[in-house]
Amino acid sequence: MSGHNKWSTIKQKKGKNDAARAKVFTKIGRELIVAIKEGGSADPSVNSKLKDCIAKAKAANVPNDNIERIIKKASSDADSTNYEAVTYEGYGPNGVAVIVEALTDNRNRTAGEIRHYFDKFGGNMGTSGCVSFMFSLKGIIILDNEEGTIDEDKAMEDILEAGGDDFSFEDGCVEITTDPKEVENVANALRDMGYTVVSAEAEQVPSTYTTLTDEDQIKKMGLLLETLEDNDDVQNVWHNWDMD
Repeated sequence: MSGHNKWSTIKQKKGKNDAARAKVFTKIGRELIVAIKEGGSADPSVNSKLKDCIAKAKAANVPNDNIERIIKKASSDADSTNYEAVTYEGYGPNGVAVIVEALTDNRNRTAGEIRHYFDKFGGNMGTSGCVSFMFSLKGIIILDNEEGTIDEDKAMEDILEAGGDDFSFEDGCVEITTDPKEVENVANALRDMGYTVVSAEAEQVPSTYTTLTDEDQIKKMGLLLETLEDNDDVQNVWHNWDMD
C-alpha cells in the first residue's frame, strides 16, 4: 500500500460513522486485552506491547475513558475470554495476494467466515505460506503534511536522527520506513521534534503489486477487503493490490 493510499485509508477511518468507529474500538480493545495477558502487566511502562497498543488506540481516536476501562477489566479476573492470534492467507480476484490477521475466541468460526468471504468475492483461501513470502514486515510511520509545510531537507535530517531508514513525500503525508521493532521509538522521537504522527505500526509490505483493470474484479476485490475488515475478529488485512 503506497503512502497515498495509506493516508486515504487513515482519513476514511477517522471520518467513519459511529457504528463503524465502534467496530474499530472493539478491534483495538481486543488488542489491548491480548497485550495485557501476553505481557503479564497492565503497566505500559513495563509492557511495550501494551504501550504500542495504547498509542494505536489514541491514533484511532479511542477515548481515554474507554482505554482505561478496557485495561482495568483485562487486568482483573472479570474478563475470562481468551483470544488466539491466527493468520490466514489467500488470493483475491486475478491472484491478488491477501494476508488476514485475526484475534478470535473460536478458531473454527473465524476460519469458516474468512473462507466464505474469499469464495464469495472471486478468490480462494490458501494454505499457510502461500502468499506471505511476497511480504516483509516493516515499521511504517505516517506524518501529516496536508498543509505542505514540512521541509524535505529538514525532514531528512530529523528522520535519520530519529532512527528512520527511508522516507518518501506523498500526497498529504510523509511515509517513513523503519525497523518494525523500533517503530514506536522512532515515532516518539518525531513527535518530540514537533511532527504530527498519524500512524505508526509494523505492517506487512508487499515486494510486488498486482493491478486490476477488469471492473468486475475491481468491485469484488473492494468488497472482499471491506467485508474482511468489517469482521470483528479481523485485526489487519494486508494485500498487494495496486489501488492507484
